[in-house]
Amino acid sequence: MRTRIITTTLLCVVLGGAVACQPADDAKPPATGAPTKAPAAPTTAAPASSKPAKSKKATVPNFVGMGLQSAQDAAQELGFYGLTSHDALGRGRMQALDRNWKVCNQSTPAGTTAATSTVLDFGAVKLEEACPAKEGEAPSTEGGTMPDFTGTSMKAARGALDASTSITATDATADGRMVLMESNWQVCGQTPSPGTALNGQPVEFMVVKFSEECP
Repeated sequence: MRTRIITTTLLCVVLGGAVACQPADDAKPPATGAPTKAPAAPTTAAPASSKPAKSKKATVPNFVGMGLQSAQDAAQELGFYGLTSHDALGRGRMQALDRNWKVCNQSTPAGTTAATSTVLDFGAVKLEEACPAKEGEAPSTEGGTMPDFTGTSMKAARGALDASTSITATDATADGRMVLMESNWQVCGQTPSPGTALNGQPVEFMVVKFSEECP
């Protein structure tokens, strides 16, 4: 027995430690741990059922005669936030400073019970101006012919024509002024004349300011 142990030891030394001399039991593969638990399948929570909120309702007051800013403030206090306004004289002017304008008409009649999501449109004029008895219809080229733009603001006339139309606006007086803010100028004459078929030809307007008379 002693001889066998010495022989085995010498053999290990000769091999230079290339192979470790371990007892037979150490050669067994290490025991594996307990199998890990499989991850649970992902679950998707059902979306919470929600009913669309009902639109609130309110009675629309009479805004006519109020300053535009005051009318808008009163409408918002009732929950109406969809507010817009336009030039009741049809000149296409912007209501840049609401306090300088007054309400002439409203899109939803006074006393109407309406959803607060309703858009309220106010027709307005400047404080020093008189409200028109009735808003006129904007000129239209729907029939393919030139409308009569006499008395119409230059801005409204331009807006009625096709965007590709070549348009010239000339001061009808001898002053030769430049037509800068077209909503302040009215049409006195036009070429082509009313009723002419529109086929893409250039259009020329003779204009003066609204505070002036056509020559």
